[in-house]
Amino acid sequence: MTTESEKNAKAYWSATLGLLTKILIIWFLVSYGAGILFADMLNGIKLGGYPLGFWFAQQGSIYVFIALIFYYAHAMGKLDRKFGVQED
Repeated sequence: MTTESEKNAKAYWSATLGLLTKILIIWFLVSYGAGILFADMLNGIKLGGYPLGFWFAQQGSIYVFIALIFYYAHAMGKLDRKFGVQED
């Protein structure tokens, strides 16, 4: 690899790790935080007649995970195009 392509590869890897870090933090906060740690505080709020903490533990986290999958696919596509490693 040339110096320029090494720099490009390191920048791509750094951007990929940054994206993964952000997604994993959101995943942790929603699954562990909203479903377990903050459930008592969230249970004061009702969503569809159910406490919000219960809703996140049962259904909300699944919706957020699905949204994260689509966001990840979209963001990785943008990163791939930015660094010229997209699949056509």
